[in-house]
Amino acid sequence: MSGVTGLQTESGVGRLSASELRAQERAARRAERVRRRRVARDEAAERKRSARSGFSNPDNPRRSWPLTVVVAVFAVYCLFPFVYLLVNATKTQADFTSTFGLGFGHTFALWDNLREVFAYQDGIFGRWLLNTLLYVVVGAGGATLLAIMGGYALAKFRFPGRKAVFAVVIGAISVPGIALAVPQFLLFAKLGLTNTPWAMILPSLISPFGLYLMWIFSEQAVPTELMEAARVDGAGEMRTFFTIALPLLAPGIVTTALFTIVATWNNYFLPLIMLKDADWYPLTIGLNQWKDQASTAGGQAIQNLVITGSLVTIVPLVIAFLLLQKYWQSGLAAGAVKE
Repeated sequence: MSGVTGLQTESGVGRLSASELRAQERAARRAERVRRRRVARDEAAERKRSARSGFSNPDNPRRSWPLTVVVAVFAVYCLFPFVYLLVNATKTQADFTSTFGLGFGHTFALWDNLREVFAYQDGIFGRWLLNTLLYVVVGAGGATLLAIMGGYALAKFRFPGRKAVFAVVIGAISVPGIALAVPQFLLFAKLGLTNTPWAMILPSLISPFGLYLMWIFSEQAVPTELMEAARVDGAGEMRTFFTIALPLLAPGIVTTALFTIVATWNNYFLPLIMLKDADWYPLTIGLNQWKDQASTAGGQAIQNLVITGSLVTIVPLVIAFLLLQKYWQSGLAAGAVKE
C-alpha cells in the first residue's frame, strides 16, 4: 500500500494544471521577446561599429541604399539591349520604322519573323548558325581541352623553364587579339588556309587567359597529396588526370569553356578578314551583311530580320550561362578563400 501511495504522490507532483501550463507558456514567450530585443540591439551595435571601422560582417550585412541604386542602374543598362531585341523582334518591317523603339508594333510578328529569318536567301541563316556551332565546338572545345591539360601540367609538374612559360602566358594575355589578326591573316594566306574553316578554328584553339585560369585553379583544386596517393596505388599520370583530377576541375572547366565559347561565338574581326565566301560566315558577319544590305544600291531593308536573327543568336549563350551558373560562379571564386 505504501508503494502505491508513493506512485500516486509522484504522479500528482509531475502533473501540472492548465493555469500553470499557461503561465509557463507566457513566461517562455516573454523570454523569447526579451531575447529577440537583445539580439536586435546587438546587431544594431555591430552595424554601428562596422560603419565606424569601415568593415562589415559577412554574416550580418548592412543595407546601402546608394549602392542598391547604383546596382539597379547598372542592371537596367545591361538588360536594356536585350529588352530592345525582345520588343523589336515582334514587329514587322513597317512597324519597325514607324513605331517607338521600346513600344510594340501594330502586329505581333515574332513567329513570322522567325520563319522568315530561316527562309531568307535560301536559308543561309541556318548555314551561318551551323558554321558558328562548328567553330565553337571544335575551336572553343579544343581551346578548353588544351587549357585544361596545359594548366594542370604547369600547376602540378616542376620542369626547367616553367617561370619562362608563365611570363609568356602573362604576356600573351596582355596582347589584344585584334593586334594579332593581321599577322595571322598574312600567315594563313601564305599557307593557303584563308577562306576556309581552318582560318577560324586554328586561331581559336589558343586561349592564354583560359590556360592561366586553369593553371591557377589546378593549384587550388587538386591536392598534391591526392595525386601522390594515386601514384602509390599504381595509377599512371593519365589515369590520375582523367579519374581524379578532372572531376575536381569541373568548376574551372565550365568557367574556361564559357569564356572561350563566348569569345568564339562573338568573334567578328577575325572572320571579317579571313573569310570571303558567305557560305563559311559565322552569325556575326552574316547578320552584319544583312544590316548593310539596305545601304547598297537596290538593297532591301530587313531590320526586322536582323533584330530577330540577333535575338536567336544570343539565346544559346543565355541558356548556357543560366544552366552552368553555379559552376561558373564557383570557378570564378576559386582561390579567393585561404584555407
